[in-house]
Amino acid sequence: MTPHVKTCLDCGQKLIGRSDKKFCDDACRSHYNNNKQRAELKIIRKINAILKSNRKILKKQNPSGKTKVQKKILQKEGFNFEYFTHQYITAKGNTYYFCYDYGYLFLPYNKVLIVKKEE
Repeated sequence: MTPHVKTCLDCGQKLIGRSDKKFCDDACRSHYNNNKQRAELKIIRKINAILKSNRKILKKQNPSGKTKVQKKILQKEGFNFEYFTHQYITAKGNTYYFCYDYGYLFLPYNKVLIVKKEE
């Protein structure tokens, strides 16, 4: 009866050493794990890019710390209202949506109030 020959999960080369070894070296281990997580990381990077873009647009439209703009101005800049980092609900029940430190509140007549959260 011949013993089972284990191979590297990444490159397929024969493994020599410990019985629980799964990879030839650190490079194969890293490559394997990076490929395994690539799809998930791609989604995360895409969402982070949208959030950073949203923040940049809010910052550009709000140089003074608090301002009102038409919603269509943000839309023209490419703002994506589906993505935000968190919400803040005031005692009056108003919901502010934040992209990191810049937030916005929907106002009547398709206006948006943009604020900067002070630390």
